[in-house]
Amino acid sequence: MDMMKTLTELVFAFGPSGCERDISQVIEKLAKPYVDEISRDTMGNLICHKKGSGPKVMFSAHMDSIGFVATHIDEKGFVHVGMLGGVSAREVMYTPVRFQNGTTGLICAKSDADWDKLKISDLFIDIGATNEDEAKRLVQVGDAAVYDAPIRQAGKRVISPYLDDRIACLVLLAAMEQLEKTDNNLYFVFSVQEEVGARGAKTAAWAIDPDYGIAVDVTGADDEPERKHQASCLCGKGAAVKVMDRSVICSPALVEKLMALAEEKGIPAQRDVLQFGGTDAGPIQATRGGVYAGGISIPCRYTHTPTELVDWNDVNACVDLVEAFATCMLEK
Repeated sequence: MDMMKTLTELVFAFGPSGCERDISQVIEKLAKPYVDEISRDTMGNLICHKKGSGPKVMFSAHMDSIGFVATHIDEKGFVHVGMLGGVSAREVMYTPVRFQNGTTGLICAKSDADWDKLKISDLFIDIGATNEDEAKRLVQVGDAAVYDAPIRQAGKRVISPYLDDRIACLVLLAAMEQLEKTDNNLYFVFSVQEEVGARGAKTAAWAIDPDYGIAVDVTGADDEPERKHQASCLCGKGAAVKVMDRSVICSPALVEKLMALAEEKGIPAQRDVLQFGGTDAGPIQATRGGVYAGGISIPCRYTHTPTELVDWNDVNACVDLVEAFATCMLEK
């Protein structure tokens, strides 16, 4: 697999929370050669099943992204917006965006907005329209928009919008490609609506009823300038094995299993303690009578901005650790 080419395809597929159809179709095409069956549930989760007689193992990487939703179009043709997921008004100023129909625009703010207290309600998208009627021919209230920023190679790292969580989608696809024979009953779930409350993983886990659940996502990097140590992982130091975040305290035995596998296979790994955020591991763990839940994450700088950054060495380590867990001996 050409990792950069595939990542570029994933990043530029439209798919904010609630509008995951396009990204789902891209992933289905890429996953089809590696699994026995592919299905979608009512929520829109894409479920790729590699059949086995052993324990059910569910890997979940969310395919939705944060974004904006049109809430009002004014008489001058400016599109006022709300947020889909965790968007910071100050971090997105003057970022190009695009709507699903191809309409492009630029995030701007009211001239009298207080930059020290900038809110999403202060923002609008300038789509180049000269009046309300012209704008409404291009955009309707309720339409979603996403960042339209480029993807760039930066040495051994990559800078791109939506590495959260398209980089984890890439990890699952690459792990599926290199899978060896296993008796484990594997479910690779590309979930919806994680950015607005991890809704997709909740229903997928209920239906699958896995014995083990692993959320594959990004995690905060503690090596950003003047970081306040709310995260424990560093870019370039390997796969981040989740211990806890605000959504989950992972099963201790599963944490130790993942760390032991990493040591056995020579995979660089580090323990991930995050004092904010959450992943699909939370709802997976709490489904039905409970699931042994954990996480494999890629350290990521500048999360939820139009220019996120990850290290390819960490990405490859996560691919190897997902493959190692998928093929290891597990008990029901």
